[in-house]
Amino acid sequence: MHPHVRTALSLQSVDLQIGELQREIATLPKQIAEIEKLLASHVAKLELDKAASEANKRDRKNLEAEIQQQNQKISKLRDQMGGSKITNDQYRAFQHEIEFCEKAIRKAEDRILDLMGEFEPLEKAVKAAEGALAAEKKVVDGEKSKARARSNEDKAQVARFTAGRKELAAALPKELLNKYERMRVKLKDGLVVVDAAGGLCAGCRLTLRPQYFEEVKKGEEVHQCENCHRILYYEEAQSFEDLVDQSAAEK
Repeated sequence: MHPHVRTALSLQSVDLQIGELQREIATLPKQIAEIEKLLASHVAKLELDKAASEANKRDRKNLEAEIQQQNQKISKLRDQMGGSKITNDQYRAFQHEIEFCEKAIRKAEDRILDLMGEFEPLEKAVKAAEGALAAEKKVVDGEKSKARARSNEDKAQVARFTAGRKELAAALPKELLNKYERMRVKLKDGLVVVDAAGGLCAGCRLTLRPQYFEEVKKGEEVHQCENCHRILYYEEAQSFEDLVDQSAAEK
């Protein structure tokens, strides 16, 4: 493999890692937003349940006040009914009004019983939701802390890779670096330097001309695919024996 191609391949590896880290950095705020959105929905549900519970209490209190008022009214009507100068028509009118008040009292008492029946499960749901929400908040805070720590770690890695990238880019001839940079922006997968194993361009899958493939294999010059213009490289596959020998030599 030509030295410049090897350097470009290393540069590409760094660029791919930087791209992956940058994508992860970009997704982390979205992940945090989704976590917070879910938590907010649970908070909103709890607030609705609390509001319903308070409304239940308020309605019962109002009904109890209404019952008290109706009883006071009945008491006054009965006092008036005991007067010596009251006529029969007035008596019947007072009696009718008392019946109306008693009916209102029974209706209010029935509604209070209904509200009491609704209040108990509602209050239990509120208490259970408060406990679950407190636990969820701890989990969410932990996840947010992990996400921020991961983002900071990724940014630190990007900074390290970027420093290494500058060294690799500086080692390439300007013309080759410019070609690499133009193609890197143009290609969606970012694969500018590709393998030509088997006489195929790994980028566009074009079969290379036999003579051209032989030139690529020699690695004496920098070659590009005649179809997609990616930079080509070729490395001889190592046999099992060669890999064993290499491993032993490294030890």
